[in-house]
Amino acid sequence: MSQETVFDLELIRRYDKSGPRYTSYPTAPQFDEGFGESQYRERAARTNAEQPLRPLSLYFHIPFCDTVCFYCGCNKMATKDRGLAQPYLDRIYKELELQGALFDRSRTVDQLHWGGGTPTFISHDQMRELMTVTGRHFTLRDDDSGEYSIEIDPREATAETVALLREIGFNRMSLGVQDFNPQVQKAVNRIQSEAETLAVLEAARREGFRSTSMDFIYGLPFQSVESFGKTLDRAIEIDPDRLSIFNYAHLPEIFKPQRRINEADLPAPEVKLEILQMTIEKLTAAGYLYIGMDHFAKPDDELAVAQREGTLYRNFQGYSTHAECDLIGIGATSIGMVGASYSQNLRGVGEYQERLDSGRLAVFRGTGLSDDDLLRRDVITRLICHFRLEFAALEARHGIRFADYFATELDELKEMVEDGLITLDGRGIEVQPAGRLLIRNVCMVFDRYLREKQAQQRFSKVI
Repeated sequence: MSQETVFDLELIRRYDKSGPRYTSYPTAPQFDEGFGESQYRERAARTNAEQPLRPLSLYFHIPFCDTVCFYCGCNKMATKDRGLAQPYLDRIYKELELQGALFDRSRTVDQLHWGGGTPTFISHDQMRELMTVTGRHFTLRDDDSGEYSIEIDPREATAETVALLREIGFNRMSLGVQDFNPQVQKAVNRIQSEAETLAVLEAARREGFRSTSMDFIYGLPFQSVESFGKTLDRAIEIDPDRLSIFNYAHLPEIFKPQRRINEADLPAPEVKLEILQMTIEKLTAAGYLYIGMDHFAKPDDELAVAQREGTLYRNFQGYSTHAECDLIGIGATSIGMVGASYSQNLRGVGEYQERLDSGRLAVFRGTGLSDDDLLRRDVITRLICHFRLEFAALEARHGIRFADYFATELDELKEMVEDGLITLDGRGIEVQPAGRLLIRNVCMVFDRYLREKQAQQRFSKVI
């Protein structure tokens, strides 16, 4: 499969509309409160009866941040009070106990992720304790073969922090940077020196972290093609294994911190497109491959290898090499995927803690997946991860005839064929280089809830 990406400005302008990012299907607007703790427990029990038993993935949400970044749309609590962390962790320990009792201990944790917020907001002792308690209730890998990752704010980590994280089992990290330009940093309230970022990255390399990633955002105040190009040049010199280049979606009516950003300072839409084009050209020339959905990786990175081998997957943390895992969400607002279901914990820290104090799981909404959901999720996952879909394999897995089941969708795809986004024949769909940036548009054709106008959430633009 070709991993080439072509930037076609005319096509991008024509197809640039809002749509889901498909970290799940069905997407979060389809979650409802009719799916709660009892339904979750039932789904967990079913997975213990299946053969072979699937391994587990654990996601921990640490919501605290020392300062708020104005662009942020995450569920977080900005505070200087480090004392708030321990009461929250105490409830996480209770949740680990409750969740651990639901799953067969022979099911190893092949994937683990701490996200936030700022996971390194907690102290070194608390980090060690959190991993210890996790191992008390779940079977962690002790041979460094798991994919154990953490999101790092370089302002909240030292070389000693990195050494500790490696010691307790982490082997991958992503560093939040956003932009090296001081003017941009000031405008979004994230003052972070290049030296701070490099110190953490160099420590990770010394300690033997197997993968390092750096996160950037384009579309922030005062960014230009020239200024962001300089940031990317420096990132290329630093040479991380992966780069994530996210599009800033300015939605101040939804995310309050964004109201502190002056809209007049944001780059115009045409400038954002120029920045994106420059980004693709620069990173491609430097040897990075476009994995999809904002992600770039070196050809020998495990994401790039998984994409070539057809084993890449996508979940709430983004692209993954562990499609076979059941995902358990730990902490406020965390989302899990257990069996044929999705579930989400209570969003507020206070209500989350109160629920755990009552001895109950914090699940407050979710959804069970129908056969149609599973089929469409398979279609969307194959397209968004691998940019191709083989009808015969899908038909064998789901017992359908593709041309009959998706007759309406195939008719809609004809325009994309004419525009050169995809090729389509009796064997399958192949996304062309000009269609890779517009993969969300292709996936949206197969989204039944969008078709039936059941998805009411405001989505970000596809580009």
